[in-house]
Amino acid sequence: MSEGEGKSESVLRTTLITYFPMAIAVLSLCTSMVSSYLNSRFLDFVERNSGRVEYMHTCKDIIDAYFQVKQRAHAIATKSTRAPDTLSIADEIDGQNAVSHFAALGTYLANLRNEDIRARYTDLSRALERVMREAKNTPAADLPKAFSQADAIFAEMNADCVKPAKDMRM
Repeated sequence: MSEGEGKSESVLRTTLITYFPMAIAVLSLCTSMVSSYLNSRFLDFVERNSGRVEYMHTCKDIIDAYFQVKQRAHAIATKSTRAPDTLSIADEIDGQNAVSHFAALGTYLANLRNEDIRARYTDLSRALERVMREAKNTPAADLPKAFSQADAIFAEMNADCVKPAKDMRM
């Protein structure tokens, strides 16, 4: 090996020893940046999806609560017609609790939406309170008529409840 070759090999070795760790550090930094970006995108996805799932779950709960109100009003109306002596204050309180549960869920959903939706949930809750209050004086056969206004509002609100959850970007 000649002296010129040895010198160029020494320069090459020095250059590799100097720049090779820097290249590894730059690649490591780039990998870390890409990983951080992907992690933040995944976190955004999880947050959006958990909000969507929570909204859908509450929609399901409010549907259940609405039909619990209807079932309890029917029970009160039937009991007051067939055996008025067996109708107790506990039955009426149970009915009012069902309405309160519905109203609480409606308030939660309304708080996630605009003022128009909040007003519709308030109207629906008040209609249910009125029907429940009058259930003991209403024959069971007349309950569908008593619930007609509430049913119309509920159908509209149910469609509105599902729409935002479907529209939320995943």
